[in-house]
Amino acid sequence: MSSKRLFEPVTLGSLTLRNRTVMAPMTRRQSPGGVPTPEVASYYRRRAEGGVGMIITEGLAIDHPVSIQDSRIPDLFTPEAIAAWRGIARDVQAAGAAFVPQLWHIGGARFKYQGVPNPDLPSLSASGIYYPGKVEGAPADDAGITAAIASYGRAARVAMAIGSDAVDLHGGHGYLLDGFFWAETNQRDDAWGGDIERRTRVACEVVKECRRQTRPDFPIILRFSQFKEQAYDAKLCRTPAELQRFLAPLVDAGVDIFDCSTRRFWTPEFEGSDLGLAGWTRKLSGKPVIAVGSVGLANDMIATLHQGAAKSPAARLDLLDTMLARGDFDLVGVGRALISDPDWVAKIEAGRTDELKGFDAADLALLT
Repeated sequence: MSSKRLFEPVTLGSLTLRNRTVMAPMTRRQSPGGVPTPEVASYYRRRAEGGVGMIITEGLAIDHPVSIQDSRIPDLFTPEAIAAWRGIARDVQAAGAAFVPQLWHIGGARFKYQGVPNPDLPSLSASGIYYPGKVEGAPADDAGITAAIASYGRAARVAMAIGSDAVDLHGGHGYLLDGFFWAETNQRDDAWGGDIERRTRVACEVVKECRRQTRPDFPIILRFSQFKEQAYDAKLCRTPAELQRFLAPLVDAGVDIFDCSTRRFWTPEFEGSDLGLAGWTRKLSGKPVIAVGSVGLANDMIATLHQGAAKSPAARLDLLDTMLARGDFDLVGVGRALISDPDWVAKIEAGRTDELKGFDAADLALLT
């Protein structure tokens, strides 16, 4: 099938896209010393040439010393990496797609694997808790939090300076900002913790600092999730009222677009409604949203790992079209389907679904 609405141009604030498709951010450990290689550049350019409207990169390390756990994660602060990303941004845009770096700090998920940068430094997290009952260190102090906020702002400034069309802040999946969002990992009783509004404060300050370091119309996207890598059944918000309380401070801080990370875009978020997380976020915040989660595939990532394949590369696209047409979301994030087939967008638009390649476990080699 081909969705007319999915492939129409769209303008969201200062961001104009040729269509509503987004390449979702997917971690890759293929940038030795933090510098993306020519192969990394080709990987992004190829997906832009395949018709994607906007490319959101894998998470890029900010210049905070404990932001990542692997030296093969690309950064956005060394001169060599900045130069490489400037070229990638130019190539992606020349191929017709918007270019958006994702800024990443993994917080308490920074396990000390072999090759972790600055292994002697403690990780930064809200309360030193990675998972309920699993302590990973001491709670961050004010100086550490303030330093991380400043680091995000510097990264946003660099992103704008290299010609990016927006910036995406990773606030989901159990990483630093999400560790402050989630009550189970934020046990603080100071200004950085407490009720759901106060648990958004670190992210709000990050958004404000990114705005201060860029310009008033530079789009700031915030990715968030209910689930965590360490707890798929986790919930930041259990009711629409809680979600509204969570979103309101972030809107006031200056978030322009919410990137709503779910494992399956079609799953209803709350009882009594068929709206997903993106639909509820759009309804309650009034802001544009990106929906993501197994788009075009029958299985989520975990099922693929256990079962070996997600062989339905056009799965549920009729449902996606229905949800997009009724205004549940504005943009559609596509992940694994674009790994296995860089031309997925062009083939879907042309109705060439019989030519699509399903994602399978072997395709994980393209990520790691």
